[in-house]
Amino acid sequence: MIRYGAVVDVPVIEPFEENCAEYDRWFDENRFIYLSELEALRHFIRVGERGEKGVEIGVGTGRFAAPLGIGVGIDPSWRMGEVARERGISFLGGVAESLPFRDEAFDFVLMMVTICFVEDVKRAFDEVYRVLKVNGSLIVGFIDKYSFLGRTYLHKKEKSKFYRYARFYSVDEVMVGLRYTGFHNFKMIQTIFGGLEDITTVQSFRDGHGDGSFVVLQALK
Repeated sequence: MIRYGAVVDVPVIEPFEENCAEYDRWFDENRFIYLSELEALRHFIRVGERGEKGVEIGVGTGRFAAPLGIGVGIDPSWRMGEVARERGISFLGGVAESLPFRDEAFDFVLMMVTICFVEDVKRAFDEVYRVLKVNGSLIVGFIDKYSFLGRTYLHKKEKSKFYRYARFYSVDEVMVGLRYTGFHNFKMIQTIFGGLEDITTVQSFRDGHGDGSFVVLQALK
């Protein structure tokens, strides 16, 4: 379940600092998975059309923020942030539980697989709620722990440089956490159907969840 009231410890940085190039290379080596996820995120993020101001929390190397037109990103890994800067992102070092932004600063916030690595998800959601404008949206992209890919990652997580430190959540757990914070009006789409080796083209997304391993959930403040 979602951890509430956890003591915020030092965020997991070392594997991302030490393996930054490998992390970034994954997106090229798994191009169609990456593009499928990106296409699903675009369903909720249309910066060019709406002129909205957004931020990605857990921006990493900017692989999602840059093509989505998100100009600001925050991450605890400075090495990843340097790569994000090269992609045109205004990078700030920091953690989701203590965002360096004023109240109601953004129209939307993106958390792309970030909740897997956040120490205190409740505090992170509280912070997102604080920095969002009224009627602003939080877009959460994550691997459903009950999906095919989620079960695979859970089974093999100890062998992974990155996911060995991750906590996986179900759709219901994420929704409970968001409702607890005050978010409402949920919308969901899903993609990544089948095993990763089966994805040889960009997949279309579908409404809901339960079939696709990657879920994008939008919630309003």
